[in-house]
Amino acid sequence: MDIFNKIKEYTKKLNEIEYSISSNKKEFIEIYERNLALEKEIVQRTQELDQANKAFLTLKHVWELMNSSEPLSTVLQKLVNSLHGEMGYINSTILQVCSDEKGKYYKVKAYSESPIFKKLVGFLKEKNIDICEYHLKYDKQMLITKAIEEKTILHSCDYLKIINTLLYDFNEEQIKAINQLGVSKNVICIPLYPSNTPFGVMMVFSPREDVTDKELNFLSLFANQVEMAITIANLFENLKKEAVTDSLTELYNRRYFNQALQKEAERAQRLHQPFSVVSLDLDYLKKINDTYGHFFGDLAIRTIADILKKNARSIDVPARLGGEEFSVLLPGVDSSGAMIAAERIRAAIEAQELDTIGHVTASIGVSTFPEHSIKLDELLDLADQAMYKSKINGRNRVTLAKATDSEDEWHEIAFAAFMDILTKQKIPIPDAIAKEVTSKLKAINASETKSTLFSVADTLSQTYNQHYKKGLTKAKVSMAIELGRKMELSKEDIDKLKIAMMLYDIGKLLIPEEILNKKDPLTDEEKKKIQEHPLVAARKILQPISAVSDIVPIIEAHHENWDGTGYPNKLSGESIPVASQIILLIDAYFALTQSRPYRVARSKEEALEIIKLESGKKWNEKLVEQFVDMLNESKHQS
Repeated sequence: MDIFNKIKEYTKKLNEIEYSISSNKKEFIEIYERNLALEKEIVQRTQELDQANKAFLTLKHVWELMNSSEPLSTVLQKLVNSLHGEMGYINSTILQVCSDEKGKYYKVKAYSESPIFKKLVGFLKEKNIDICEYHLKYDKQMLITKAIEEKTILHSCDYLKIINTLLYDFNEEQIKAINQLGVSKNVICIPLYPSNTPFGVMMVFSPREDVTDKELNFLSLFANQVEMAITIANLFENLKKEAVTDSLTELYNRRYFNQALQKEAERAQRLHQPFSVVSLDLDYLKKINDTYGHFFGDLAIRTIADILKKNARSIDVPARLGGEEFSVLLPGVDSSGAMIAAERIRAAIEAQELDTIGHVTASIGVSTFPEHSIKLDELLDLADQAMYKSKINGRNRVTLAKATDSEDEWHEIAFAAFMDILTKQKIPIPDAIAKEVTSKLKAINASETKSTLFSVADTLSQTYNQHYKKGLTKAKVSMAIELGRKMELSKEDIDKLKIAMMLYDIGKLLIPEEILNKKDPLTDEEKKKIQEHPLVAARKILQPISAVSDIVPIIEAHHENWDGTGYPNKLSGESIPVASQIILLIDAYFALTQSRPYRVARSKEEALEIIKLESGKKWNEKLVEQFVDMLNESKHQS
């Protein structure tokens, strides 16, 4: 009985153990299966995390590129390379929609390396065509075109159809060779719309059969960054363009022209090559504005700009310097070539008929480095002088520059000097007066050159001396010529004297009006400013003008006294140029014979007596003697 009870008890325990084992086995299997599912999910999540991390790094790379100062082409190339490398795509390409007279086409803006593109680049090299200049077919039925027009991401597994359509002018053998390299299972087309403007499409060739929503979301985000990069680059290009171009004509501006000129001079010196400068001025702009209005004046200016663009080589630099003034830099062109180019421009301007105005013309000057000068300022001045000579000689012509020498007519040099001073705003005079005298100079005719110059000099003198009479400059110059001859000056020195006589007091325009017109005695500081005006006129205003550089010493010394008591350098005796003494003497005579706020005008006789008292002190005795004799002959009246 005990044995049976024990067997029974053992059987019961055994059943309990079997039941327990059976229950645990089921639980173990459930745990094992859950572990397998968890491991699979971990692998999947890890892959997703890895992909997300790659996407994040790619977008971070995009952001860094957008904040760089690199050109758009470089940025786009780096973007497609990052998409290709970091995200595992076979190839990524950005195509831009372009158009010409034949219609629309696609142009490769950037592409990543792949067997297909390597083969394509090779085929194009055989045709001597760069892939970024190749015109790919634009077809409204193509997937990429639909993606752009519908502004939505589209994808297809038939990527070869897209490639074959784009490469429409490749032969069958070349197409076959490219198709054999195909390993992509999907092509995804993402439209690019920077600033809501259609730009093109980003094509991504994927090795994966499935295109997931997450992938499309990432590519859409990536495309947004590409669009932003394009927008930023376009804004930068526009700002850069505005900084160096003239808004009315879209030619380069003065700032860019000067920079280009400096670079070209350095290049020309290094390579021992010439270059030329063409200086051009539209004839009768004021007359056009006055007769037809400023709209047509601007039309004439834009017309000349268009002609300059059409006649320019890719390396030339056509620029609008301001108003109706233009310049063209011709790298590598000597004077004979520049004259041909300038004549072609002149003829093209004259041949162009404008609405309402009819035909316009331009006066042109040409100077060449190093033939005419190796100094840039002088080279520009010489081109301007040649252009002014074209105006004086009847307009609508081209003149080649020559170095200033004694053979040049003095009034042409004076004309060039006045134009330089006025157009470059070297003196602070009211705009109305500046425009008035500039207009007079630009409207000058060969027969009236001298009278216009005298009138301009009178007008400028009246801005700082209200008692200055019209016609006084002509009288002074006439007197200076005769006195110079009596002092046996050469023709060259007399020509210099004529110019200096017209420009000697221009430094007073930089002296404050309250000092010039002050009735009370001047302070020491005010006297110092007065005494500095010859240096101001000579060095600040006139010295930079190459045409009158040899006039500078005359003007600088025109307040020096024979006995050394003058200013600004305390020169004495023979160290003072005779021309300077003549200017000082004639200026004193006319000052004495004119009324002033603090005294009445002296008679000719009274003035001569005062001058005689200063003979040997203020003036050379011989000079005073010749001057008195000259006036006593009654050829000159006060």
